[in-house]
Formats: sequence, C-alpha cells, structure tokens
Amino acid sequence: MSSPLDLVRADLRGFAGYKSARSDRLEGSVWLNANESAWANAGDDAGRARRYPDPQPAKLRATLAELYGCAPEQLLVGRGSDEAIDLLVRALCRPGDDAILTTPPTFGMYAVNARLHGTRVVEVPLIDDTAGWRCDFNAVGDAVEREGVRLVFLCSPGNPTGSSLPLREIEALATRLDGRALVVVDEAYGEYSESPSAGTLLQTRRNVAVLRTLSKAHALAGERIGTVIADAELIDVLRRCQAPYPLPASCVAAAERALEPVARAATAAAVRTSIEQRDRLVPLLGRLPGVRQVYPTRANFVLVRFDDAQRAFDRLLDAGIVVRDMRAAPGLGNALRISLGTPEQNEAVLDALAAQVTT
Repeated sequence: MSSPLDLVRADLRGFAGYKSARSDRLEGSVWLNANESAWANAGDDAGRARRYPDPQPAKLRATLAELYGCAPEQLLVGRGSDEAIDLLVRALCRPGDDAILTTPPTFGMYAVNARLHGTRVVEVPLIDDTAGWRCDFNAVGDAVEREGVRLVFLCSPGNPTGSSLPLREIEALATRLDGRALVVVDEAYGEYSESPSAGTLLQTRRNVAVLRTLSKAHALAGERIGTVIADAELIDVLRRCQAPYPLPASCVAAAERALEPVARAATAAAVRTSIEQRDRLVPLLGRLPGVRQVYPTRANFVLVRFDDAQRAFDRLLDAGIVVRDMRAAPGLGNALRISLGTPEQNEAVLDALAAQVTT
C-alpha cells in the first residue's frame, strides 16, 4: 500500500509552511511573542479576543476524533469543508498539470476550487435511473488513469442528488487507484445517511480522505467548522499548507459546547426527527399533481423534478418558502432541491405545491 505522501506535490513534500507564534507549545505567564495588544478591546467583556487562537485546538480535535472514530492526528479542523477542499487541491495538484475528478450533478465547490487553482476538472456524470442516482465507478477509475487525475471527489450522500454511495465500491476504487489518486468522500450529510462512514476505510486504505462538517446535523453553519480525516502523514502536510490562525476562538468555543453530551443527544434527536420527516415527505410529494419525479434521498433534502419547475418555485415563494433552484445544473433543467424543515414547514411545502394545480 502506497504512502499518500507520494501523491503530494513534489515541491511541497518538504514545505515547512508558516510557523506562527502559537505553533510552539510554550508555557509562560507573560505572553509577549505575538505582537498582540497589551489591552483588551473595550467591547470585549471577557478580554480574550486580543489573543490569537490556537491553530488546532487540542480539546476540539480530540472531541471530533472521538465523534468520527479516528485518531486526533488523522484529523485537521478548518473553516468548513470548503477550506479542506481547497487545501487538498493546493497540496496535491500542480497548477496547469494535474486534474481533479467530479461526478456531476454534485457540490460545485470542488470544481470552483480547482479552477481557481489552475487545475483541470474531469467529469464523469452520475447515472440517473429509476432507482435514483448512481456512480459508474469503473468509468471513474478509467478516467483517473487516462487523464492524470490526482483527486477524486465523491459526495455521499450526494448534493443535490441525496444518493449514498456503496462503501464496498468506494473501497474497490481506492484499491484500484492506490499510488495514483486520493479518493475524497464528502460526508457533509453523513449523519442523515444511516450508513457506515468511509472513514472506516482508513484502517486499510491510506489513499482515502473524508470530509465532515458541523454545519448540517449539528446546526453550526454560522460557525464554519469543518474537518478533513485522512492518513496522519497527509494531515501533517495539509496543516503546513493551512493559514496560521484558521479558527476564531469564539467559533471553537461554540463547537465545544455543541459537542457536549447533552447537546449531542439533542442533535441525535433532531436528526431522527428529520429522517422521520424525510420518509414521510418523499411519498407525499410524489403523489402531488405536477410532480414528475421525487428522488430517493439519504440526506436532509429532497430533489424533485416538476412538469413546470418555474411555477412550483413561484408558488413556494408566494407562500414565503425559499428552495434551491437547480435548473442551471446539467441534467436538472426541471428540478428544485427542497431542504427538510420542521414538521410545520414541511406541511407548508406540501400545501403550497398542492395549491399550484388549483390556481
């Protein structure tokens, strides 16, 4: 089994990055090493904001490692999953030479980060059939070998499709691409999937990375806390490529509170309610006139095709309900993505869509 360091850009393998004033683990009572203000801001009641934060807070990393079933050294915390995507592209892909692979329709930030970095984007579209969206793993493997792909981005459950990818297929792909590409599995909606995480593959497959976030199930979208889980050697490289102080202290504190036992129990209950609402909403949407197709979903949203998507979008908006218009995405010219809300909000969606055929 190859080392993931073989996939890192050759010019970055010995890259030391920037060593900040908080990088060294020093003990002291008078801190004069970071050119911080000696006086707190008048608006900072606690007087803590004048200090630079810990780049990788040990307590938060340990808690997240326990949550996701990995070792702390296999985990890097950053500003949402978006930063992790950017770090992976930056560390593994040479601008103007290497490529990433995506499986559209999928999360747009994979391609955005690649293009901003001068990296080619190879696409292997998902297959849309009566059972939902599925990935052609053989075609993905062939494209990687043919196109010089260094990063494969798989989204499971997919955004906007809602489909989960079989873990055995991900493992087989990683085995095939050992020494050639890193398989990145974005599990932003993993808590809703009721499926094992691809993080379990790290025990045997060093060329797998997993993206997780506190933005969805843990309801901390405003705090911007995301995680990449990977081989410890690769995590060390990504850390050296990361900005010196990526995590605001206030966001770290909010994340630590949100991961305490009582809060985690409440999160689990909310996820169960969302799953119950999802299982109720999908068949009810499918019975509405004007609805062409409702895709099976393992996430906290539903992808729906309409006979007249504009009319459905307008009826929802008239009722004060904002959903995601997916019609600009390839192959989704008549589709809307509807996030799961509270039971009352979901009922309002059904009422608004039912009303579109009576007016």
